[in-house]
Parts: sequence; C-alpha cells; structure tokens
Amino acid sequence: MPTPPGPSGPTHRGSGPRVPRALRILIPAVLILVWLAAAGIGGPYFGRVDEVSSNDRTAYLPDSAEATRAQALAGDFSGSDAIPAIIVITGEQELTEDQLGAITDATEALDDVDGVEGEISPPIPSEDGLAVQVFVPLDADADLGDLVPQLEEELSSDLPAGLTARVTGPAGFSADLGAAFAGIDGLLLGVALAAVLIILVIVYRSVLLPLIVLSTSMFALCAALLLIWHLAAADVLLLSGQTQGILFILVIGAATDYSLLYVARYRDELRRQQRKGAATVTALRGTVEPVLASGGTVIAGLLCLLLSDLKSNSTLGPVAAIGIVFAMLAALTLLPAIVYVAGRVAFWPRHPVYDPSTSDVSSPVLDHGVWGRIATAVARRPRTIWMLTAIVLAVGCAGALQLKADGVPQSDLVIGSSSARDGQVALGEHFPAGAGSPVQVIVDEEDLQASTDLLLQDDGIDSVSVTAEDSPSGSAPVTADGVQAQGPPGSPAASPTVVDGRVLLQGTLTDAPDSAAAEQTVRDLRAALGHEGFTAIVGGETATALDTNDASAHDRALIIPVVLVVILLILLILMMLLRSVLAPIMLVATTVLSFGTALGVAALVFQHVFAFPGADPAVPLYGFVFLVALGIDYNIFLMTRVREEALHQGAREGVVRGLAVTGGVITSAGLVLAATFAALSVIPILFLVQIAFIVAFGVLLDTFVVRTLLVPALALDLGRAIWWPSRLSRRAPR
Repeated sequence: MPTPPGPSGPTHRGSGPRVPRALRILIPAVLILVWLAAAGIGGPYFGRVDEVSSNDRTAYLPDSAEATRAQALAGDFSGSDAIPAIIVITGEQELTEDQLGAITDATEALDDVDGVEGEISPPIPSEDGLAVQVFVPLDADADLGDLVPQLEEELSSDLPAGLTARVTGPAGFSADLGAAFAGIDGLLLGVALAAVLIILVIVYRSVLLPLIVLSTSMFALCAALLLIWHLAAADVLLLSGQTQGILFILVIGAATDYSLLYVARYRDELRRQQRKGAATVTALRGTVEPVLASGGTVIAGLLCLLLSDLKSNSTLGPVAAIGIVFAMLAALTLLPAIVYVAGRVAFWPRHPVYDPSTSDVSSPVLDHGVWGRIATAVARRPRTIWMLTAIVLAVGCAGALQLKADGVPQSDLVIGSSSARDGQVALGEHFPAGAGSPVQVIVDEEDLQASTDLLLQDDGIDSVSVTAEDSPSGSAPVTADGVQAQGPPGSPAASPTVVDGRVLLQGTLTDAPDSAAAEQTVRDLRAALGHEGFTAIVGGETATALDTNDASAHDRALIIPVVLVVILLILLILMMLLRSVLAPIMLVATTVLSFGTALGVAALVFQHVFAFPGADPAVPLYGFVFLVALGIDYNIFLMTRVREEALHQGAREGVVRGLAVTGGVITSAGLVLAATFAALSVIPILFLVQIAFIVAFGVLLDTFVVRTLLVPALALDLGRAIWWPSRLSRRAPR
C-alpha cells in the first residue's frame, strides 16, 4: 500500500538521510545481539513463573481487610497453615457398617500420601446415612493441582464399589484453579501465536516477514518476563495466573501491532527509496511518534490500576506497563534492525520494487483498492454515516445496564467439569451447605459465650464450635449452655485455645459458602458484633469472597473516573501531536462510546447466549482500561496519517487519503489484537473468558466501525475546523 511522503515532500533516488557505513553495520548487529541475549536469558523463566506467583484470593486483599487479618491470626490457633480438603463420600443407599469401616481404612491410608499434613478427621456420617465427610489438612506449599487428583485416585481404588469420593472445600477449588491456569505457558501461547501467524501470512503473503514479526513479539515477552520475574521474586510485584495470562496476550498483541505499523511504512519507503538505510530512517521517523503516543496512552491507563485496593488489580498495572514498554522497544529497535539486515528479502516472494513514481502525492485514492473505495463512499455522505453510526452505538450502550457484575460464586470461577463443584453440591445435599468452609470469628475470651449466642441467633448459622487443643478433633461445639464435651458421654468440657486473650469461633453456614446468602450472613454478623461492641474479626472463605467483591466495586467506582481524567491529560499530548484541540476530544469521545457499546453487547451475550452466572466486579474495570487505552491507538494511527496527508491535500482529501492508506495496516493490527485477546478464552476461567470477549469484540468494533466510519465521517463533516487552532484549519491545500 503506497504511502505519501511526509511534509518534506517527495523523496527521490539518491536523496534522503545517509548513515555512515560503520554505523549501518554496527548498530543493527548490537541491537540484535542485545535482544538475543535478553531472550536467551528470559526464555527459561516461562517454566518458572509458578515459583513467584500465587492464586490465593486472600493474598490479593488489602492488609486492612477483615478477611486478611482473620487469616493472619487463624494459623496461631491451629499451629498450622494447612489448607483444608473436604472429602465427601456418597453411596446410592444408606451406608452399611462394612462400608463405613472401609471408608475409615481408606481415609486413614491417606496419611501416607506426601502433602497430607496433620491429623485426618474420622469420617462424619450425615443424618440421612447416605454420605460421610472427612477433613484432610494439606500442605500449603504442595502442588494442589497434582495432590488433590492423587487423593481422589487413591480413594477410588480403595473404596468398595458403589461409593463415590470427591474432594471439595478450599483445597479442591484451589486445585481447580491451578489446573485451569496450567495451560498458560503452553496452550495459551500456542493458540495466540498460531492465530497471529495465520493473520500475518494472509496480510503479508510472505514467508519470512511473519516469522520476523512474531520473533519480535516473543523477544519482547521474554525480556519483559525476565524483569518481572525478578521483581516478583523480590516481593516488589505480585503475580497470579490471571496477571500472567493478560501479560502474555498484551505484549504479543501490542508488539505485533506496533511492528505492523513500522513494516507498512518501511515497505512503502523501499518503493520510494533505493537505499534500505534511508528507508529505515524515514520509516522510523514516521513510526516513532504514533507508537510512543499510543503506547504512552496504554501505560498511563494501566498505571491507574495502582490506585486499586485489590493487589490483583494494583499489581497488574505495573506488570502490564512493563510489558508495553518492552513491546515498544522491540518494535522500534529489534524489528527495524532485523528487516534492515534482511532488506527487500524480508518480503519474499513479494519484494517491494523501487519506483520513484510512487512519490506522486496526487495519485488517485482509488489506487488503494478496497479501502480507497470505502474512503470515497464515506466522503459522499459523511453526516448521514456518522449520525447513523452514533445512534446504533448508543443503542448498544443500553445493554450495559443488564450486566450483572456483583461477583460470582467460587464454584463458578472455573468453566467446565469440576470435581470440587460436584463435591460441594453433594455436601449441600447431605450436610449443612456451609460445612467445611465455616465463618471464622476471632473474639476476646471474655466475649466467647456472648458472641456464640449472637451467632446462633442468626438463621444463616447452623452450629458453632471453638478451637480446643484438648479436644480429639481440635474443636468443641459451643451452645447457649457453653462449651460442650467432645468425646464419650461424661467427658469433661474441652478448654478453648486462647492466643493473646482471644479465641477462634467457627460458625457452620446453612447456605453454600460461595452463595450470596452466605455473604449476607457475614455482613449481618459483622454488623451485629460491631453493634454489641465486641472486638471481633470475621474471616473465612466467604468473608474473603465478600471483601474481594467489595474491593473490586470500590476500585471500579474510583479508577474508571481516574482513567478518564488521565485520558484528558493525554489529550494535551495528542493536541501537541496533532496540533489540534478538537481532534483529540473527538478521538476520546468516540473511543468511550465504543467501549459502552462493547460492554452492552457483552452483557446481552453473557446473559442470553452463554447463560453465565454473572461477572466479577473487575470485569467492567478491566474492559474499560484495555478498550479505552488500546482503542484510542487506532484513532491515533489514523489521525496522525490524516494530518500528514492534509498538509498536502487539504482537510477533506487528507481524511479520504488517510483512511485509504491506513485501512489495511490498521485493520490487520485490529485483527491481530482481537485474535490474541480471544486466545484468553482457551483458559477455562470465567473472568478471562469474559475479558477475552469484551476486548476482542470491542477492538473489532473499534477497527471496523469507529475507525472506518464514525471518526472519518465526523472529521469530514467538521472539515478544516477539526484542526483548529493550527494553521491547517485556515489554509488551502499546497
């Protein structure tokens, strides 16, 4: 796709910047060697990310959250940080004595499994006699993704026929998350790279160039991962499977987009200039400004996440920003060095042929094929097009009101089959639904009985127990009459474990621990205990989910307006880049409109097509940050070229030619970014699947509707006024 020259006018053979021969060899060689070294060192860290990452939801809560403080204190009462696994064994009929004996033998044998830490509870039968539950403490440092399936395999081989064993509870759901994230290093990268490679082969119809662009993206990712891994190892950053997946996709997509922009300019310059060195310098000059402007916009938006209360959000900001920095560096240093060394051979078998006539800025816009025809069609009725497009997008925004982003149960975080989810269902059918994941209440010793009475008055609490060292099970039931004996009739009452004048109560929930009703019970207990003046801390799995959702909702309400303010500040940069006040405002407004439409369509699809149970409160936040920051990129790419063309052709013809010239490269970039984010959906985590849909759909909407129709039509309708107050708004074409 031919590209008119910059403001300096046509470039002819023999003209253009000259670079000394020694530098023409030395600079590319040094750049390539530096990136090779960074990739060689950083590559092996792909297999070591789990050493510095965690998927523990409590680890991402602020230190001030009640659930965080409760977890920090709970280990002092048990003397162990073990993660509880709840084994639910069910039969088709009432369990016999022989079956109960076999269950006891099978569960006691689990003590020999590496990773089982502490005393295994005896089987606890259900009232209907159809099931038993067993509590197995697991080493917090063990690989639960391997350990939990091993427990299920051991039980299935030892239990009599007709009995089914499932592992649920905190350990079971952690194992599900670990298994879901296990495909990040292999499956996610493979799918993303394959999708990008197919698009690049179609775009370039070349053998070597797609591999060069993909190598640039991978080198950027390796270098970014090298730095991020060491920062995480030093506890400067916090990594999770979610952050890791987004980092991989963002770096590959951004680096490829920036590379596409440079390659398009370089190919056009090779047609105008015979010397590849001069073509390289000119292409870099035309690429640096839009890449730095777009990358800076993305980084500014991402760093707004630092204001988040949730560490999973606040740490994503700098992690992703580091990735974008390396994506820009690779696209502006490594890629130019490689294609400079390769020259026209990089485009084989479609070599760009030197032809000075391509410098003719008056060539018909229809020479640019389908995008020339689209540009001409938009120019015929710009007002009609932008008004109809804006109306359709505004209607789409209305769907955002149906998005249920108030959190989802832990059992629904993983898409597909789940033994832990099945175990929780079985647990709820035969035991109190909250058995195994109790509410933890840490109170002063003198408030033990009063706090117990208050818990028992709540309909959401089935029973209450207190940690007790002299009890065989480690806990003893507490009733309105006090601490009860835990043993044969006539046994003395157990003595509660006291740590720093406090005791730990555990309330068994009547509802599933990840349900909205259970979360409301936690809210009610906190309010009631506070109202009575007790110094109490309420934690546990349900409290962790509740505090996480509350923090996410707080982040969303705070960060989205902050991002808008930052974008307005970025307007100042765009005003300097485009030498205009009105154009940047138009770009931001259309990008926000595009985000609203993407969110509205996503809400309808989530609810009526996929029947998702809801969405995490962070889903709209992530969608907003990514779409507003990334979506404005394409408008920047378009309008910087439109201004360049307008300097020669005038405001109206500049829009038409700018759209025609950039149509191919920007559309290719949009397809690449949408494909890479869509690759996130191969990881069966509900949050990532929803982010994948919102961003991929939003990028396509931005590429094919906003940048193709809305922005050019608005610019055409405004005419020269769009470049106010620069001289371009007042002068005719050269």
